[in-house]
Amino acid sequence: MEKKTEKKQMKTLVECMAGLLQEGFGENFTIKETGLFAGDGKRYSPEEVKILNFYRFEGDSDPADSAILYAIETSDGKKGMISDAYGPYSDSKTTKFMMEVEGITKKAHA
Repeated sequence: MEKKTEKKQMKTLVECMAGLLQEGFGENFTIKETGLFAGDGKRYSPEEVKILNFYRFEGDSDPADSAILYAIETSDGKKGMISDAYGPYSDSKTTKFMMEVEGITKKAHA
């Protein structure tokens, strides 16, 4: 007999961030010209980062509301989130850095 699993519905960016926070993605990451930085100031290169999951959001009435949220983990085990606008409003530093990250996984939520 096949067991059914119910998928979590994460309809908004805020709901998704809250869910990831509960899953332990609490690090406060920022991206600058020289790399990804943790809240304690430690710098990471794209080779030291894995994208464990990502989520895209599109605004119902305004395409400018489009965003992407990345759930990431660093080589030393820090887990957190980074978000970016999607399309013409994206941050060039964030987009460039995330494109250089090789470890990308997209998991279905059970």
